[in-house]
Amino acid sequence: MALWRLFLAMLQFLTRIPVRERWCDGIGLKAYARGIVCFPLVGLVIGLLTALVWLFLLPHVGALPAAIAVVIVHVMLTGGLHLDGLADSCDGLFSVRSRERILEIMRDSRIGTYGALALIVAVLLRTALIYQLSADGLPVLTCLILTPVVGRGMMAVMMYRQAYARESGMGNLFIGKISEGHFYITLLLMAFLTLIVGGFTTLPALLITLTGVLGLRYFIARRIGGQTGDTLGAACELSELLFLFFLLWH
Repeated sequence: MALWRLFLAMLQFLTRIPVRERWCDGIGLKAYARGIVCFPLVGLVIGLLTALVWLFLLPHVGALPAAIAVVIVHVMLTGGLHLDGLADSCDGLFSVRSRERILEIMRDSRIGTYGALALIVAVLLRTALIYQLSADGLPVLTCLILTPVVGRGMMAVMMYRQAYARESGMGNLFIGKISEGHFYITLLLMAFLTLIVGGFTTLPALLITLTGVLGLRYFIARRIGGQTGDTLGAACELSELLFLFFLLWH
């Protein structure tokens, strides 16, 4: 029952899916670091819901409108949480400023040129990849289910044994706080769900995505001395796009 409440707390934290407060009773902020093991399961919920949208719309409107609708629903389910992190991270990291100034820019609620471009590219690329998966006759439903699983599982890579680059913020609930055991359970659960749903043909895309996230982690840590909530969101978005891209690669 405690694990179920922890899952619901993570579902409430990462999505806009309605979760009643009483369903998460007894789950305080200090317990959130343990909730990392639920991240792939939250991704599974998001993936199943977007797959249902695709399944319903495809016969009626065709692949391109269905792909656009899937992306819109994905953004609605997450509240654009990770896209916001991607935009803020790009504004800061590509500003070629000092560490302190980068963090100031990332905290600023206003969006800059790099952030706006990142949002446009991310949304268009996700739509194009989903459409092309369908055009190539690949299993779109499987890809839609797995992509959020991988995106949220890869966030653990950004958190584990990393410093929190700010003095305070929601990212501090996770970054540098997850245990070795919870970290490996999260990765194993992500890999298990990926292989069970998608089979071994998804393994190369998963490994390439992991390599990419490790590189991103190193790059960001060099620039700002650790990670923030924004960089976690950016990693989620980028890992999803990378995973989709290499599922399409053939």
